[in-house]
Amino acid sequence: MKAVQTYIDNNRERFLAELMDLLRIPSVSADPAFKADVQRTAEAVAAHLRKAGADHVELVTTAGHPIVYGEKFLAANLPTVMVYGHYDVQPADPIDLWESGPFEPVIKKTKTHPEGAIFARGACDDKGQMFMHIKAFEAMMATDSLPCNVKFMIEGEEEVGSSHLGTFLKENKDKLACDVILISDTSIIDNDTPSITTGLRGLSYVEVSVTGPNRDLHSGVYGGAVANPINVLCEMIAGMMDENKHIVIPGFYDDVDEVSKSEREEMNKAPFDLKTYREDLGIAAVRGEAGYTTLERTSIRPTLDVNGIWGGYTGEGAKTVLPSKAYAKISMRLVPHQSPDKITALFENYFKAVAPPNVKVEVHPHHGGEPVVTPTDTPEYQAAYKAMETAFGKAPIPKREGGSIPIVALFEQILGVKSVLMGFGLDSDAIHSPNEHYGLFNFYKGIETIPYYYQNYVALKK
Repeated sequence: MKAVQTYIDNNRERFLAELMDLLRIPSVSADPAFKADVQRTAEAVAAHLRKAGADHVELVTTAGHPIVYGEKFLAANLPTVMVYGHYDVQPADPIDLWESGPFEPVIKKTKTHPEGAIFARGACDDKGQMFMHIKAFEAMMATDSLPCNVKFMIEGEEEVGSSHLGTFLKENKDKLACDVILISDTSIIDNDTPSITTGLRGLSYVEVSVTGPNRDLHSGVYGGAVANPINVLCEMIAGMMDENKHIVIPGFYDDVDEVSKSEREEMNKAPFDLKTYREDLGIAAVRGEAGYTTLERTSIRPTLDVNGIWGGYTGEGAKTVLPSKAYAKISMRLVPHQSPDKITALFENYFKAVAPPNVKVEVHPHHGGEPVVTPTDTPEYQAAYKAMETAFGKAPIPKREGGSIPIVALFEQILGVKSVLMGFGLDSDAIHSPNEHYGLFNFYKGIETIPYYYQNYVALKK
C-alpha cells in the first residue's frame, strides 16, 4: 500500500481543489429551481469517475434526478464492492446564518479541526465523503493496486428520500450484483477515536396543516372568538409528549426494540463529555426522554421533532392578523422493529383524533425509511475494522447513530446485500445546518483508509 499512500500524498492539493469545485455547484435536490445544478453535479461526478479509471460510466435517467453509475471489473472470481453515495445536498436556508457563502467553499481552522475544515453545504454530507471513494479508487488504479471489482452508484435524491432508487434497484438487480455495499455518510466519535456505525434509526416524515376560518381575520375584531390555527397547532404538538418527554401517541412504542442493560452499559463506555457537548451546542442543559443518557436518546430511542412551523404574517413590522392556516413539518426517528408506514398511520390517526372541532386538519406523509442494525461478525465488517485500526493506529468502536439512511434497508431487501457504514465525519460538522464543514484531516484520512478496506476484504474472503 506504500505506492497508494505516495500517490495520495503527491496529489493532496489537487484532490482538495477538485472537491472545492464540486462544492461550488448548488445541487439542492429539494428545490426545482436547482434542477440544472443537480444535473451539472451529476455530470461532474461522472467525469471524475471516468478520469479515475472507471468503465461504463453513465448517467441513468430516473423520474427525478439522475443516478451516476460506473464500474471496474477485474475478474469473476474476485469479490465485488459497490460504493454508494449521494451528490445532492440539503437546502442552505437560513442563508443569513452562514458565516461564508454556502456554495463558496472556504477553509477555516476551528477548535475541533485545528488543521482546517472546508465550510460549504455538502462538505461532509455527502460530497466530501463520497468524493473520498473516487479519489481512493483513483489512487488504487493509478498504482495498479485495485484488488477486486468495484461498482459505484452515486444518486441525486438522498436528501429527498431516494424515492426513485427502489425502482432503479429492482430494474437493475443483475447489473448491481455485489458482495457488499460500502457507504461513507456517517461519523466517527472524534478524530482520536475511530468508530464504525452499526445501527441507524429509521424515519417517518410528515407535513401537517391546520385550517380555521376561511380567510385571514383581523385579530382585534375576531381574536378571542375564533380559533387561531397557529395556537391550536402549537397546543396539539405540545400535547404529543408527557412530562417525561415520552411520546403519547397510542401504540407508538409497541414495536420498539428494548436494548439490554449490558448493551446499554457498553454503549455508554464510548468517549463522551456532556460539558463539551453542551458547550459545542451553546446550551445550558440537555433535554430528552427520562431514564436514558444522551448517547442512548440519540441512538436507541425513537423521537418526535418539529422541523419547521409557519403560518400567518412573518414579514417585517407588524400585521395584526388571525391566520386562516398553520403548518408544520414533523419527523419521527425510529428504532429497530418500528415500521415507518405504521408509525405514520398512528401519527395521522392521533393527530386527527386530538384536533378540536373548531379546526380542520390534514396530514401529508413525505418520505420514510426503515431502521437498521448491521452485524459485526462478518468479513465485510471486519475488513472495515482492520482498515480503521491500521489508518488510525487504534481499534475502532462500534456505535449506533441517530440519523437515517433509508436506502440501507432497501439494499438488503432488494439486492440481498448488507452494507458497511464506514464514515469519517464528526457529529459537530453541522450537517443540515448553516456552516456545515468537513475537516481536512477527515477527508484525507478517509482516502487513506478506503484502500485498506479493499485489501482486507479480499484477504478475508479467500
